[in-house]
Amino acid sequence: MSFLQAIKSVDFYRKLKKDLQQELTEASITGAALSLVAAVVMIGLIVAEFSSFLAPTTESKVILDHFESSVDDTLQINFNITFPHLKCEYASVDATNFMGTHDAGLAARVSKIRLDDKGRIVGKHEEPKKEVKHEENAKHEGPETSIPLTTENFEAKHHQYDVMIVNFFAPWCHWCQKLAPVWEQSSQAIGEKHTDDNLIALGKVDCTATESESLCIKYRIDAFPTILVFRKDDTGTTQHESYHGERSVNAITGWAEHFIAQAKKAIPATRTVDANKDGVADSHHATGCMVSGLLHVQRAPGMLKIQAMSDSHEFNWETMDVSHVINHLSFGPFLSEHAWQVLPAHIAASVGALDDKVFSSDQHIPTTHEHFVKVVRHEVTPPSGAKDPVVSYGYVAHSNNIQKAGEVPTIRLNYDILPIVVNYAEKRQAFYHFITQLCAIVGGVFTVAGIVASLMDKGVQAIRKKQELGKLG
Repeated sequence: MSFLQAIKSVDFYRKLKKDLQQELTEASITGAALSLVAAVVMIGLIVAEFSSFLAPTTESKVILDHFESSVDDTLQINFNITFPHLKCEYASVDATNFMGTHDAGLAARVSKIRLDDKGRIVGKHEEPKKEVKHEENAKHEGPETSIPLTTENFEAKHHQYDVMIVNFFAPWCHWCQKLAPVWEQSSQAIGEKHTDDNLIALGKVDCTATESESLCIKYRIDAFPTILVFRKDDTGTTQHESYHGERSVNAITGWAEHFIAQAKKAIPATRTVDANKDGVADSHHATGCMVSGLLHVQRAPGMLKIQAMSDSHEFNWETMDVSHVINHLSFGPFLSEHAWQVLPAHIAASVGALDDKVFSSDQHIPTTHEHFVKVVRHEVTPPSGAKDPVVSYGYVAHSNNIQKAGEVPTIRLNYDILPIVVNYAEKRQAFYHFITQLCAIVGGVFTVAGIVASLMDKGVQAIRKKQELGKLG
């Protein structure tokens, strides 16, 4: 019996006897109102705390990146860029680093897809297996048989012949000078073989002459020489094939025979011709190019540069148009579907910050487009608590146009891979912390309500006492 009494002595929550509760306690309207307010506050705080318990919080930290092996010393760059007015034959891709080393893209894989003026795919561009061959020391004796064309007579001459092949040239162009005698010999050979006056003719346009300059602008001639094919039934929206084959009499006349056969309906009409059957098209009607690739570069500041280059053409930089659409630009391995689901929205958006962005050049003004990219590595720990985090590379980009006379129109993509890692992880509130918070809410509200009730009761008693003494005035 004494043991039970000893245990009862440590009871913190002693109760009033039932027969004394009515005598020692008293209910009031203010106390009831305050109790209701306290209950509502408790319920509101408990609901808010429960919502906070269910919602995860994101914790981030920045650490210095370090390379565990030589494999980590390189980074993959993925790009896909469309050029509406730059032909694949001229589009050159070069990767350099901050030390000026060219071809800095290790294990580079670059492909080019030809596009027509509507952006539709014409075919894959295959790099020539050998350089464009020129007929050396060619000389033409006798009168010139190719037709000089100007803005005034072009349409009439164009529709006079079933096929007209036109050489757009500039007298100052070295390659045009080498082609000139070959062109005249080809014109003479075709004329002697095909005596039909209206079947085929070779023409030429001097793009520096005032009377023909507008023709070169109309057909976007920015490389010399440019050889285009015109047919009698062409309309204003017709796309014209351009010749990129060997520059010799045999090659040009052999290539022209395909169009003669098409005009005679001896073979099906086509705008892509591989005259020498080497797997590389000698002519096609593509006007643009989609350049895509995958490069592995060192983790150091560098530049990806795309511009027009050719070993057999001279360019008119005043009319060269390198307007482009960045379909995709990202760094690091391609992400899986699961990885995209794990990445927070703001990190996912930074992985391809330049995707689908359009950059236009002003016509007849040499324009270089520069893109400055800062790359940061992100490591996101999945909510499942998996050991291996999802690794992605986000970037911020700033773009600028340079318009300057004499400037070679170029796309320069300058990248800087920052040596830091941003770690993201979801953190959930511990259950014991949630219970502690609930106890704090209940006890805190109850205590504060009790203090307020006590102050209100004392205030009411003081007022009543003064009223009884007649001191309220």
